[in-house]
Amino acid sequence: MCIAIISTAHPAYSLIVADNRDEFLHRPTAAADWWQTPNQHVLGSRDLARPDQGTWMGVTKQGRIAVLTNYTEQAPIGSASRGAIVNAFLTQPPTAAAGKDATRRFVQDLIDSNVTQNVGGFSLVCGRVNEPLALVSNRMESDPDRIPWIGTRRGETVALSNTVYGDRSWRKIVDGERLMNEAIEAHVRAGGKDEDDLIRRLLDVLSTDTLPRVPGPFDKEKHVGLLRESVFIPMVGDLPDGGVKISNPSQKNNESDPTGMGQYMSGPYGTQKQTILLVGFDGRVKYFERTLYDQDVKPIPIGQGDRTFEFMVEE
Repeated sequence: MCIAIISTAHPAYSLIVADNRDEFLHRPTAAADWWQTPNQHVLGSRDLARPDQGTWMGVTKQGRIAVLTNYTEQAPIGSASRGAIVNAFLTQPPTAAAGKDATRRFVQDLIDSNVTQNVGGFSLVCGRVNEPLALVSNRMESDPDRIPWIGTRRGETVALSNTVYGDRSWRKIVDGERLMNEAIEAHVRAGGKDEDDLIRRLLDVLSTDTLPRVPGPFDKEKHVGLLRESVFIPMVGDLPDGGVKISNPSQKNNESDPTGMGQYMSGPYGTQKQTILLVGFDGRVKYFERTLYDQDVKPIPIGQGDRTFEFMVEE
């Protein structure tokens, strides 16, 4: 039940992205960092549960940005990784063409390939900072000439979660957009210059907990409808196998679970990481990530799991 809130509403920033990654908490994940050669121009976290080590959000030194949210579907785990789609956009060579036309070509190639048919439902926002961003999904319009583009005007705020773009029945989407706008407006009224204050306000948005509480054990499949009610998901559920965390995917691969992902689809669930991206009109990028739990599903004291990166987009 991730959420990505994308806004052009702040007068001092061309783009703001605030993202919660909600996941089963013992799923292994690398902290945000610059990737290894030959993709050292890419900044983001990585999912270590799949061999692709895909990501859900990242940015490059050249200003490419991509963020993906999954759909909530009662369907088998896809044979391919949705995170690998984000990787494919971000790991284009630094010298690759930029601009809306280049993004459109990537979207066209993605739609023409069979990759989108081998993964679960997703919404992908991709493009270059300070340019329009494409919104492509394998559960929506597949004509590249008719897909939505966001970030095309000032004052726009769009939230995406685990449902189709434009679905206003999810409280976390409606709340996310409203809270983002309120946080931006409050920061502007306070002077609009204290960047740490803006990040704190955006973290407050991402930490808004309105999850309905239910008696007894929380089961994600049974109570999945409740997760759409809250921007932030506190840890719910229990560790499987009496609290023993399985760490070797190959030990669980079998005919009924060929991807080895079944082991990461149970146990405690909640908001695992919070990410904020700020882009200035001058091309300055600030990337902030907060990790809330360690690999043993122990809460990390606020601030101790924070990582911050800052750079200028290369022309």
